[in-house]
Amino acid sequence: MKLFQDKVAIVTGGASGIGAAIVRDLADEGATVIIADFDEDGAIRLADELGRDRAAPFGVDVSDPQAVEATVAFAVAQFGGLHLAVNNAGIGAPATKLADIAIDDWHRVLGVDLHSVFYGLKYEIPAIIASGGGAIVNMASILGAVGWAGSAAYVTAKHALLGMTKTAALDYADQNIRINAVGPGFVTTPALEKTMTDDERSGLAALHALGRLARPEEVAALTSFLLSDRASFMTGTYYPVDGGYLAR
Repeated sequence: MKLFQDKVAIVTGGASGIGAAIVRDLADEGATVIIADFDEDGAIRLADELGRDRAAPFGVDVSDPQAVEATVAFAVAQFGGLHLAVNNAGIGAPATKLADIAIDDWHRVLGVDLHSVFYGLKYEIPAIIASGGGAIVNMASILGAVGWAGSAAYVTAKHALLGMTKTAALDYADQNIRINAVGPGFVTTPALEKTMTDDERSGLAALHALGRLARPEEVAALTSFLLSDRASFMTGTYYPVDGGYLAR
């Protein structure tokens, strides 16, 4: 039997990069996956690739709580419940020293990278309880554990996300919900390839003990494990998948 047979999952930011790799993993293991993304066209393409019996696209701005609530309501209405969720959507920002960050830019990054996770948990948790329990993974970063010059908003969001994850896990452990966070190192994604030169990517790779960037599938593998019953005694914890970055 497949790991997620007859389970319903939501993956935010699921149309590309790490999110798409997670969607593919879950669908391959039997889940019906809502691909929730601001890029609705990308979500539609991935759903068509996987088959509409395994995936459904849903356009969402995760910084809007009503839109996040609507995503969960869609999952329940269309597929009868919700068992799994990955709060993966996130954005970065140009490198800027803290005092030079524009107020609007600060709120934009915190809105997508932190507040959206709260909105997700707020609406996912009651739906998962109503379905008999399940698991949630919040996508953090190695920058949830260390700083990075010029990225105060992003680093703040990821540090706060870890505290939220731990507290939520304690709040709902007695209602059969496990909640963990995954902390990728730097990952080869379309966004990274668009915004960095080859030399810049090589410099990032050298910061990892393994001497390379992660592949989205490597982050997806850990995420899927934490969502599965194989991780049944794991909750409230942060799990880096970082090629040795934090060991230095």
